[in-house]
Amino acid sequence: MINKKWDIILSDEMQKPYFKQLGIFVKDEYSKKIIYPEYKNIFNALRYTDYDEVKVVILGQDPYHGPKEAHGLSFSVEEGVKRPPSLDNIFRELKDDLGVVRTNNNLTDWAKQGVFLLNSIMTVIKDNPLSHKDKGWETFTDNLIKLLNEREKPIVFILWGSYARSKKNLITNKQHYIIEAPHPSPLSAYRGFFGSKPFSKTNNFLVANGITPIKWGDENA
Repeated sequence: MINKKWDIILSDEMQKPYFKQLGIFVKDEYSKKIIYPEYKNIFNALRYTDYDEVKVVILGQDPYHGPKEAHGLSFSVEEGVKRPPSLDNIFRELKDDLGVVRTNNNLTDWAKQGVFLLNSIMTVIKDNPLSHKDKGWETFTDNLIKLLNEREKPIVFILWGSYARSKKNLITNKQHYIIEAPHPSPLSAYRGFFGSKPFSKTNNFLVANGITPIKWGDENA
């Protein structure tokens, strides 16, 4: 369904009553309303980045709620869609940090390199942010973070904004590296997101631990 190792370690999780109830709720919502991302793309974060392959976690809150934007990866949008302001600020910081100019708004290439682009809430009603809050997604994704926390191989957790930073208590193993900053949205980017250098900090940590760094630029750049 998702990816080989995730399927194995989540087999018990997906049999829990809360997850079965969540599945019923989500299917009902998709049958009656316009929900993002497309149903087939809900679990793309797990599909593109298997458990053992995760090098970096970038945690978002819930998907973009405009047409053709969300496709199951936090902060990423489909090609041909106008770049959201938060992603624009992420790319601005990337340029300032590493001198990398990125034009591709679809971050699938990051995911394929080991950047786990996880939204804490994985679905949303069109034009209605946080509409699927407290339906069970947070329990599921908190447990994903806990499972990653158990990994022996080091992971970089990038927590942007107060919501993502509230998950810091789930990351207890000292071998992991936490990068915190304000959210890249226009409302908060100037409060410390700009200049936080998350991309160079991430790659420096990965290299120091013998892990191949992330190529943050366009896939073929």
